[in-house]
Amino acid sequence: MKLDEALDLVAEVPDFPEPGVLFRDLTPLFGSAAGFAAVVDALGEVIGDRVDRLAAVEARGFVLAAAVGYARGLGVALVRKPGKLPSVAGRVDYALEYGTATLELPAGSVAGDERVAVVDDVLATGGTAAATAELIRGAGAEPTGVAVVLELAALGGRARLAGLPVHALRTL
Repeated sequence: MKLDEALDLVAEVPDFPEPGVLFRDLTPLFGSAAGFAAVVDALGEVIGDRVDRLAAVEARGFVLAAAVGYARGLGVALVRKPGKLPSVAGRVDYALEYGTATLELPAGSVAGDERVAVVDDVLATGGTAAATAELIRGAGAEPTGVAVVLELAALGGRARLAGLPVHALRTL
């Protein structure tokens, strides 16, 4: 399947999780073996060769980064919501398109000399990606960029990423 055909599988759900928000649901894409493979291959290409590890953002980022990590032979650091980890290396609070949230990095999941690419499903306001990059820096590692399936350009997420390269498979 071609990448454009795969990305066309993403569904739009109006007024979720609250009125006025148009949610992009990747469930149909994940359910298509050919579509999922096309997206994983494309994400694997855009992260580049000078990457030691991937940082996956809970929860859809876990699915994407695990597949890309397997395909590229890279380990994955699982960036979690609070209260899910027995040992935390760092914690960051940040703003979302429709509220606030907190992310935590598991202790020992990123080494200080590593180059780490952030993988997630959607770049909206940039808060999640910026918080993840901050966690990576806090562990002494270097964020190399952000790779996402979709970018919602009108929400200005790139501006919050302080010069990090952003690779979106589709920009809306």
